Amino acid sequence: MQFFDRAKIFVQAGNGGNGSPHMRHEKFAPFGGPDGGDGGRGGSVYLETDPSMNTLVDYHYRTHYKATSGQPGGKQRMHGATGDDLILKVPAGTVVRNTETDELIADLTEPGQRVLVARGGRGGLGNTHFATATNQAPREAQRGEPGVELWLTLELKLIADVGLIGYPNAGKSTLLSVVTQARPKIGAYPFTTLTPNLGVAVVGDPSRGDDYSFVIADIPGLIEGAAQGVGLGHEFLRHVERTRLLLHLVDGASLDRPEQDSWEEYEAINRELAEYSPALASLPQIIVFTKMDLAEARDRWPAFQARAEAEGVPAVAISSATHEGLSDLLNMTAQRLIEIRSDEAERQRQQPTIGATGPVLRPEPEDAFTVEKVEGGYRVRGARIERLVAMTDPDNTEGMERLENQLRRLGVLAELEAAGVQPGDMVYFGKFELLWGEAF
Repeated sequence: MQFFDRAKIFVQAGNGGNGSPHMRHEKFAPFGGPDGGDGGRGGSVYLETDPSMNTLVDYHYRTHYKATSGQPGGKQRMHGATGDDLILKVPAGTVVRNTETDELIADLTEPGQRVLVARGGRGGLGNTHFATATNQAPREAQRGEPGVELWLTLELKLIADVGLIGYPNAGKSTLLSVVTQARPKIGAYPFTTLTPNLGVAVVGDPSRGDDYSFVIADIPGLIEGAAQGVGLGHEFLRHVERTRLLLHLVDGASLDRPEQDSWEEYEAINRELAEYSPALASLPQIIVFTKMDLAEARDRWPAFQARAEAEGVPAVAISSATHEGLSDLLNMTAQRLIEIRSDEAERQRQQPTIGATGPVLRPEPEDAFTVEKVEGGYRVRGARIERLVAMTDPDNTEGMERLENQLRRLGVLAELEAAGVQPGDMVYFGKFELLWGEAF
């Protein structure tokens, strides 16, 4: 199956059902009054991580998803049925953004984690809610609120303990194949790996209970200029971001790049990491000097090892072909991961209680709104204002009178007048539009 790590989908929550304007008419109750029920809430759209998924391929072939709408209210105060929620499964490691604003909605990293991405519309109120002492037979009922709809950008970032980095053909895929059960494509030419591969390495003896396992990600090879998107560029770097430890593979033979020594290759890759993300460049590394079964690598290793020791960077020489040094590498990797996880746990214990420090987020009041002049009229933005207009039946005189009173009380009409609105101007409220002078 082809690996897809990006997708753009359109999600639409269900609309709320309309409230009922039904009046009770029975043989022995000629003046029964209003008995219209409320509409049902529309279904919402959720994203939920599924451990069995490792790609976004499903969303490559289908891009539009809609939850079911709520049912309208009925007579005898019967409520309409609620729409069914829609739950879309995604792999762990999926980052969700609003495509239009690029706002981060969620970063789904844990199995079973669920996030609401589009809320279903509220059901409209039936006419029983609008009866008063002076209006005992209201014909007014609310329309259902439209469900939220938006485009989402899904981006998969692999979740692995260890990331293999290095130039193309440095031996990453071969190493992964011999230390795990993964079976990546392997070839003696650059860019054999065009998509990430995951494998689980086990250190110790599971039968004795002293084993330690960790996930290794073999990422497409990096070249100079990757931080600017050259070659596989960002496609590579994005997947490295979640790892705890980097195994930096350096081609000990590098016959295809004789003009560049091994240490220069190591520094070139680190420059790309730093340019893309300082946090990424600060991840701990172990240098893995590969292809020790070749004479060129054996000749270069002593000088490279001395340089690594001088720089204080752990380095180990291996041959995936003969398995030389693999045990040392796995033990070193496991020990470093144990230390990293211990440090993470300690930092988590020392973290202050959430909310004790840091910025306090004060959500905008629901009644807040803005008025701006746009081409063809004026636009009013505000959650409550847009909902009031959307749920009012423009063909119902009682409902439009109520809407006008609500907008006047909330200060919307005064703001529109101050902005210069004139009779005949169009006023936009979300997807709905009203003509100034006729509607108000």
